[in-house]
Amino acid sequence: MDKVLIVTGGSRGIGAATARIAGRRGYAVCVNFLKNKVAAKQIVDKINADGGQAIAVGADISKEEEVLELFSTVDDRLGKISALVNNAGILESQMRIEDMDSKRLNRVFLTNITGSILCAREAVKRMSIKNGGNGGTIVNLSSAAARLGSPGEYIDYAASKGAIDTFTRGLAQEVAEEGIRVNAVRPGVIETDIHASGGEPGRVERIKDTIPLKRGGKPEEVARSIMWLLSSESSYTTGALLEVSGGR
Repeated sequence: MDKVLIVTGGSRGIGAATARIAGRRGYAVCVNFLKNKVAAKQIVDKINADGGQAIAVGADISKEEEVLELFSTVDDRLGKISALVNNAGILESQMRIEDMDSKRLNRVFLTNITGSILCAREAVKRMSIKNGGNGGTIVNLSSAAARLGSPGEYIDYAASKGAIDTFTRGLAQEVAEEGIRVNAVRPGVIETDIHASGGEPGRVERIKDTIPLKRGGKPEEVARSIMWLLSSESSYTTGALLEVSGGR
């Protein structure tokens, strides 16, 4: 396949929506998952049933050896990667900094920062024309939290996404001459189950009136922005942080 995409954290939410759209647009898709194999398989089955090509690969991206295995599996089963969506990310229960311990911080940073950088590293190894690749695109998932800070809720998550913003800009410049574009999307309040992970399933409803568009976003709305950044329609865009936050 000419277009091979890995979507980390692809079994739910924005990742799942991105995988489905990419499958319809001719990408061979690797749906990476951590725990929910059933959900990942359902997405893969749907893509394949619609005439696309997809596989599900379990890997914890916070662990380097599992990242290596993820990319090796894609090499063997789909071919050389041409696109990466660094979507996998976690947050933990809402709390103030006084109650956060180092174990929590390390969990959040290992997945949201280290995991994304490790996946980007493996993608660059394969995409870079300096290394014999054909170029490619990387889209990182940041968050509006990176500029809003998420006080009283998830300042550690917000900090991790601030790191992703900086990483996106730096990597974009580092590999621009090697045929690789690197951008990020900054979703706002999106209707996914990540809010339940933070202990407030109804968070979107609670804060929707603070959003200029007066509603939460849909995963598909973010996914379409990701797909634009992956496509040739954004061929002169790299190092960008695209806001998908309803004006918030």
